[in-house]
Amino acid sequence: MKKTLDFRRTFPFAFLFVLVASGCATGRPEPLYQWGSYETQVYAHLRGESREAQIPELERDLEKARAANKPLPPGFFAHLGLLYLETGNDEKAVDCFETEKQRFPESAAYMDFLLKKFK
Repeated sequence: MKKTLDFRRTFPFAFLFVLVASGCATGRPEPLYQWGSYETQVYAHLRGESREAQIPELERDLEKARAANKPLPPGFFAHLGLLYLETGNDEKAVDCFETEKQRFPESAAYMDFLLKKFK
């Protein structure tokens, strides 16, 4: 006589195994970048809010990331550079564009386009 699996008997054990195994998860992974208020500041920029108020917030995020030795996300320095450019601080804008280009080589074409204004 051939035995067959009784679904009603095996299901509770399978369910219990999945439940226990999922309980062993370590939680959320550590974020790759130190985001700070970057996303909020980009949104504020798109809404036309004060550029002068956004710069200190991003500079504070920059200092926090340096203190925690965490990398900043792609676009952070480009956005900060654009804010500097719009407020008339061309020297800091160029520094930020160069930093963005160095940290994220895939942004080189756009950063070179922005830097052409200063050459």
